[in-house]
Amino acid sequence: MDQDCIFCKIAQGSIPSSTIYEDDMFRVILDLSPAAAGHALVLPKKHFRNIFDIDEATASRLFVVAAKVARAMKASLNCDGMNIVQNNEEIAGQTVFHFHLHIIPRYKDDGQVIAWKPGSAKPEELQSIAAKIKVAMNE
Repeated sequence: MDQDCIFCKIAQGSIPSSTIYEDDMFRVILDLSPAAAGHALVLPKKHFRNIFDIDEATASRLFVVAAKVARAMKASLNCDGMNIVQNNEEIAGQTVFHFHLHIIPRYKDDGQVIAWKPGSAKPEELQSIAAKIKVAMNE
């Protein structure tokens, strides 16, 4: 636990939250500034700055929890869709440096836009990038 991290304090229960799920590894809370009704954050109880620091056991359990919460939201909130969003580093929109996953129920005409501008790439560029990533994965 990072003593200066607000999400560590929330995940450990030191700061009250609207908790919708908890187990030995995670606490899932409703976001105080929701993009839509039911917007939740999945917080690991152990401190990780972001995806670059998270261990395999936590990462593998993360989507089991996220899927469970998303199914419960779909059943209880009657949302029309769902965004699962996770930002890493300031350039990508991370503002709290404790790994967290956003689960955002979406409703028709909710006014939210979570998108990016599609680019383009030539096949040889994609092959070159894929080769670099594959090498790094095997290091």
